[in-house]
Amino acid sequence: MELTERIQKLAERHLKDESQFIVEVIASIRKKPNKLIVIIDGDKGITIDDCAELSRALSAALDEDKLLTDPYMLEVSTPGLDHPLKLTRQYVKNKGRTVKVKTSNEVLQGKLLEVTPQTIMLEVTTGTGKKKEVKEVSIPFSDIEKTFVMVSFK
Repeated sequence: MELTERIQKLAERHLKDESQFIVEVIASIRKKPNKLIVIIDGDKGITIDDCAELSRALSAALDEDKLLTDPYMLEVSTPGLDHPLKLTRQYVKNKGRTVKVKTSNEVLQGKLLEVTPQTIMLEVTTGTGKKKEVKEVSIPFSDIEKTFVMVSFK
């Protein structure tokens, strides 16, 4: 089992409840100091206290299990706006929000309407005024390269 997978399993044991989940574990151990980044999210959101609690628990567990022999920096955070959606669970959490989806042959932006295990459904608006057209577009997860949640300042 790879180091990041072992760290993810260890981190999952220390999550507060089932509404929280690990999005990604990044281990940068080639450059000193070693750095571990654990990105967490939650169906109901994540607070800074949630990040701090997991950081303390995971740090103690890593020291106890001796997964890393060299000193390391541990960072526990939530995915930022520049971090693409990775898990189906993240798509479900963001239903109703505007997303930008990049596939191999196009980029679509629209309201995320539905999420199934295989696809997402977007409401895409094109044109303006009398030429404005609203259509629903189904995109299989297998075609998605990256999806970002768009920020609305309305």
